[in-house]
Amino acid sequence: MRMTQTSDLWWKNAVIYCLDIETFFDADGDGVGDIAGLTERIDYLAQLGVTCLWLMPFYPTPDRDDGYDVTDYYGVDPRLGTHGDVVELIRTAKDRGMRVIADLLINHTSSEHPWFQASRASTDNPYRDYYVWRAEPPPDTSDQVIFPDEEDSIWELDERTGEWYLHHFYAHQPDLNITKAKVRDEIWKTIGFWLQLGLDGFRVDAVPYFLSDVGLSPQDKEVDDPHTYLRQMRAFLGRRHGDAILLGEVNLPHEEQRKYFGDNGGDQLHMMFDFIAMQKTYLSLAREDAGPLAEALTQRPAIPHDCQWATFLRNHDELTLDKLTEDERAEVFAAFGPEERMQVYGRGLKRRVPTMLDGDPRRIRMAYSLLFSLPGTPTLYYGEELGMGEDLGADGRMAVRTPMQWSDGENGGFSTAPPDRLVGQVVDGGYGPKHVNAAAQMRDADSLWNFVRTLVLTYRACPELGWGRLTVLDQPHTHVLAHQLSWEGSSVVALHNLSAEPVTVPLRLDVPPDSALVDLLRDGTTDLGADGAADLPLEGYGYRWLRVRRDGERQLV
Repeated sequence: MRMTQTSDLWWKNAVIYCLDIETFFDADGDGVGDIAGLTERIDYLAQLGVTCLWLMPFYPTPDRDDGYDVTDYYGVDPRLGTHGDVVELIRTAKDRGMRVIADLLINHTSSEHPWFQASRASTDNPYRDYYVWRAEPPPDTSDQVIFPDEEDSIWELDERTGEWYLHHFYAHQPDLNITKAKVRDEIWKTIGFWLQLGLDGFRVDAVPYFLSDVGLSPQDKEVDDPHTYLRQMRAFLGRRHGDAILLGEVNLPHEEQRKYFGDNGGDQLHMMFDFIAMQKTYLSLAREDAGPLAEALTQRPAIPHDCQWATFLRNHDELTLDKLTEDERAEVFAAFGPEERMQVYGRGLKRRVPTMLDGDPRRIRMAYSLLFSLPGTPTLYYGEELGMGEDLGADGRMAVRTPMQWSDGENGGFSTAPPDRLVGQVVDGGYGPKHVNAAAQMRDADSLWNFVRTLVLTYRACPELGWGRLTVLDQPHTHVLAHQLSWEGSSVVALHNLSAEPVTVPLRLDVPPDSALVDLLRDGTTDLGADGAADLPLEGYGYRWLRVRRDGERQLV
């Protein structure tokens, strides 16, 4: 393999940054963030080291689900800007070395979408089979709803036609029927449109749900294998934009995830979020036991060469813990969200990382060091680099979708509008902008922002972390994760202490004689014995990244 392949397959060692335009920066003072405001802040993201910007939905919407209910796949929400603003944003981001991807929402539309409105006109109109309908009353599906506090069925009666339509999510979000060729053609055109405007790919929402055949009879289906659709999508994407990506939201057990990458050399999704490793990370943090995370990493299925796992600690949704057992979930709730108002849907948390870790800077930095050292592509959610908190008074997932905190001024520097006109309430208290803001942290060499920036730059200088083969290293301390990533004859070793107790970690590495370990996050070198042995001290909640250096090594560190 050549080093040049790390740019051909850029997604394998990218740094992804997710944001919601309407809560990032308001340039025109109307209380809503906008595309022009985001463009003004591109240099902030470039300074942080972001290489891929992921935009949450910016399409026209009734905004009943924070933009995930779309009424026009080709449009731009007029509150946020215009197509011209999108092109200017993409152009400016690419000038700063960033690719741009956006949410692709093809599981459902808004019930106000013209397609759905037309489909309700009659049972035989041309748009009827854009969606999934049934004439007979549905069975009880209360155990299949995504939002149990909002819905009690995945079917909704349409009074106009007297039939029921399928909706895996909210009733105002009817599911599209992607088995129909004309629906797939509409989606191809949507993908092609945004690629033509400059996007570098898409984060694909709710992948298992739009591939589901719930409610379809055999004669309704034009595609026998739903995964045929993913293969077609990737092929189309490759024809239109050779290095564009599909980053899938696939929250399934590991053994079920591989088929979404595709077994034919990787012919479906390029990337998937590793929800299992994320959930096991929190279980390990709660127990101060690295075992659950180590098990999740070693049990990942082998994936095709062109594919990659996306790693994360926090995303824009609830922090789901649905793949943990009931007892495991109770442990994480007790450690990081003991109050009912901190929990959501009975399966997740509506908190950000710093508040869950009680604001302890040692644990927060260790957690982000751990994230960036894991095999895969790290994904940050806006404000994580500052240590922003959440608004527990907001409903559900909106708790972590608060305005970005730019300064200690009015509205945290997000907007000049009166506070009662803001799209969301700015966090107050100890995690509010008086104490947590970008302007102050960028000037403070010891800030979390500068620490995350160091992690980003160090990760980018270590292709082993995105490309390497994982080995969980044997050592006697259950509260320590020691792992090694090896690639093209080079290796990086990472150590993380999940407990407050200092510890010395004895390691024995299979390395050439006269090798040494060079610290990557601080100054220091540790010589290895003839048998590859070394004793490495870690502080409470300590962390170290070390590169194996051999005689004659051409790398600078």
